[in-house]
Amino acid sequence: MKKLTNRSTKIQQRAGFTLLELLIVLAIILVIAAMVVPNLIGTQQKANEDLTLATIKSIEKNPVGTWAADHDGSYLKASGQEAWSQMMNPGSYKGRKLRPYIEEPPTDAWGRVLQYEWNGDGHSKKQNALKPAIWSTGANGQDEGGEGDDLASWRSMSAGTEN
Repeated sequence: MKKLTNRSTKIQQRAGFTLLELLIVLAIILVIAAMVVPNLIGTQQKANEDLTLATIKSIEKNPVGTWAADHDGSYLKASGQEAWSQMMNPGSYKGRKLRPYIEEPPTDAWGRVLQYEWNGDGHSKKQNALKPAIWSTGANGQDEGGEGDDLASWRSMSAGTEN
């Protein structure tokens, strides 16, 4: 009878994990997290860039392309916030009242308003441009005129070539 009691006491004492076992599991989790987190951050950055480029391409077609269609093929001559304001309140053209092309200024994946430039003959970002320049200031939020980490309508970020 005495042996039986001794055995049940040992089993009860060994019911939990030791501090060493918990520390080993914690160390393994930290090593795995250290390998995975940098990859996730890089993936998020790439996703933001892809989303912003898709937004820019979409804005080129509608509302910018629609504006041109409604104005005999002429793009909106403006730059910066003025362009988006005119697209939100277009007024009338050749006697017909136009509806707003956008409800609010378009933003990039970081929540910053996209840039716009068109002077009627082109834009300053690329020679012989056939359509307006639209760009994002990128992750750093610094307007580098389409260079640096800016994402631009006239160049492809993945290939590094101009469109």
